[in-house]
Amino acid sequence: MTSLLLTGIGELTTHDDTHGGLLRDAAVVVDGGRVAWTGPARQAPAADTSYDAAGRAVLPGFVDSHSHLVFAGDRAEEFAARMTGTPYGAGGIRTTVAATRAAPDEVLGANLARLVEEMRRQGTTTLEVKSGYGLSVHDEARSLAIARQVTEETTFLGAHVVPDGTTVEDYVALVTGPMLEACAPYARWIDVFCEEGAFDVDQARTVLQAGAARGLQGRLHANQLTCGGGVRLACELGLAAVDHCTYLADADVDALASSGTVATLLPGVEFSTRHPYPDGRRLLDAGVQVAIASDCNPGSCYTSSIPFCIALAVREMGLSPAEAVRAATLVGARALRRDDVGHLRVGARADLVVLDAPSVVHLAYRPGVPLVQEVLVGGRPRGQV
Repeated sequence: MTSLLLTGIGELTTHDDTHGGLLRDAAVVVDGGRVAWTGPARQAPAADTSYDAAGRAVLPGFVDSHSHLVFAGDRAEEFAARMTGTPYGAGGIRTTVAATRAAPDEVLGANLARLVEEMRRQGTTTLEVKSGYGLSVHDEARSLAIARQVTEETTFLGAHVVPDGTTVEDYVALVTGPMLEACAPYARWIDVFCEEGAFDVDQARTVLQAGAARGLQGRLHANQLTCGGGVRLACELGLAAVDHCTYLADADVDALASSGTVATLLPGVEFSTRHPYPDGRRLLDAGVQVAIASDCNPGSCYTSSIPFCIALAVREMGLSPAEAVRAATLVGARALRRDDVGHLRVGARADLVVLDAPSVVHLAYRPGVPLVQEVLVGGRPRGQV
């Protein structure tokens, strides 16, 4: 692989503390799929090929640490009903389960590939994909096997909701027994929807501990619909991330600040469900690590756009544009316990986004505008990956 010099960068976001994480009139050298050098353009070393950013902003590829992309069908009618007053209660998950179970692997794989390509076009270079729309041993395992074709960041979410025809006790036994055994070879993570109408704190703990015993790392859906105990459970267990965090008590914020567990906010969900937006400013001011992800799914949030989520986080959650970009890159990587992506320090994987704009501020300043000019994954243009 030849080395590549990206020069003429108007604004370079690196998240490198040695120069404050932001450089003007900068350059990047990529070699062997990794960042080999960053600094002022006038000091750039030679490379085999070059790319002139022509004053545009360059930043790390987005890290989407929460998505549900293996499914069939959609729930547009449910969305339309919410927009005219029907409240969201997570019951529509079972509709997607029925469609997903009925779909052949080829259909699920094609839909997954379409959504991943959507994400890539909008700057996402690392993504996590969950199961959770199968809810049977066979369908959860095949969902994860399909997801594994596009990412190593796969999450077993058999404990999404309790399917029809069984009790929660029997289903937890299935999830922690035969289903976990079938799914663990295809998963890195285990997750639970800890919420009223899904799984309580004790049930969630049981599932997460069973996953840990099988070698899976833990993450959690929590406090999306109510101010329950899920966030504190995540902190108690030292999980990598707890996602949603829409309703938080002071004790939840304190637990997040002291534990190191990442609070992943999903602004597209609040846009789609009309629930209140989490107070991201409150979390950051308390010292909590805050990530942003899409939660792309057919029910509560059918967007694949991290730029859209960044704009919402700035407008509705109190984050500055720079904080929102950090949340969607560096801290998103931390939510996946990755140190090779989400930044452009020397040695990082060369995942870069070139914006057709002079600054990352434009991601919030010009919401809805397709500003992503180019995406490089491992130093290669998106279409060549």
